[in-house]
Amino acid sequence: MSSVETPFRISVPDSQLDLLQKKLSLATFPDELENSGWRYGAPLADVKRLVTRWREGYDWRGEEAKLNEELPQFTRDIEVSGGHGKMNIHYVHKRSEVENAIPLLFVHGWPGSFIEVRKILPLLVQASPDGKFPSFHVVAFSLPGYGFSEAPKKPGFTLERYAEIGNKLMLALGYNEYVTQGGDWGAFITRKIAQIYGGKNSKAWHTNMPLTAPPTLTSQPFFYLQQLFRPFAAAEKAALERSLSFQKEGMGYWMEQSTQPQTLGYSLADSPVGLLAWIYEKLVSWTDGYPWGDDEVLTWISIYYFSRAGPTAAARIYYEVFHSPDGLGSPDMLKNNPTIPMGVSVFPKELVFAPKSWIPSSGNLVYINEHTGGGHFAAHEKPELLVGDLRKMLGRKGPVYGIVPGKNGYVPRRDKRKGGAKL
Repeated sequence: MSSVETPFRISVPDSQLDLLQKKLSLATFPDELENSGWRYGAPLADVKRLVTRWREGYDWRGEEAKLNEELPQFTRDIEVSGGHGKMNIHYVHKRSEVENAIPLLFVHGWPGSFIEVRKILPLLVQASPDGKFPSFHVVAFSLPGYGFSEAPKKPGFTLERYAEIGNKLMLALGYNEYVTQGGDWGAFITRKIAQIYGGKNSKAWHTNMPLTAPPTLTSQPFFYLQQLFRPFAAAEKAALERSLSFQKEGMGYWMEQSTQPQTLGYSLADSPVGLLAWIYEKLVSWTDGYPWGDDEVLTWISIYYFSRAGPTAAARIYYEVFHSPDGLGSPDMLKNNPTIPMGVSVFPKELVFAPKSWIPSSGNLVYINEHTGGGHFAAHEKPELLVGDLRKMLGRKGPVYGIVPGKNGYVPRRDKRKGGAKL
């Protein structure tokens, strides 16, 4: 790969900040039914409070400076096949002080962004001189159309293109062999990376949103028979009921973005209040009682509002994947399972819950850990738990230790008896 890396710092023009303030000052709010709570969507009182804070107290410049300080950011042109040409991709890249650390590609989803790597980044690059856990060189790219990456300009930008960008970015950075982690769209994209580039480049993958289907007598006979004679535990039943409730009551966003994203996009692009309500609803309802701070929410939303292509571009992935031959509307979506090792973290308030007995049908499962708390945004809600699972999966006692040859992720220790270094 010959593309040139360019250092990047977020720097929103004053004109955009001024326009935001004008739009917020002219906001028109809808009415609300009495005692409706969250049943009809984001409550009026919450949205009004957040808008007031956005106008009168929120300091974007301060948050912008923190993001630039905490996250080493870059851009790079990547040639994308399928007639999409060169695309300028924004990414976070931080190397561990451990030279032989494990290269890890983190892939976010919607309505997230590169900000989802913020809490896990310092944990992942942390070194362990006593050898208790491995360290990682971390790359987290803004998906095309998200954050500060260029957006696709032509239809047909399917999962294969996102996977291609992720793989080419790792190769350009000198990581010919690496592991991946992702949830939400990141789960789909890392799965596709494992399918296409597994073995040669992608050596193992980990997800907090396993994509699976119930085992059948032909697909997974052992687990199918096991399921017949061993009923689900109470926690599994409750999680399955939540998943069914989500499919019935919480999929409106998915249907709209999968069918008419452009129509929705006018509201998201023109109204910061509309964008705030659209995403805030998901942040609250998709997490496990996470205590969102108002400024925390506003930083998350501001990245969408100030994004390079605008918030409409981020929604189009739903349409493209839903309408692709092996996309979400296709029975072939979950065929051709990756053969490289897969690890899974199970968080009880994930949107679509898969019982533990179903997960082996989705790939070469070598590691799984079930947690008692946590929801859809695992890297943000439970960063220590997610990183802990990656360390256990890829560490010395893990099932795939040394899966990336020569990259064990430990600080060499001095062997006093022989005077040499050892791992």
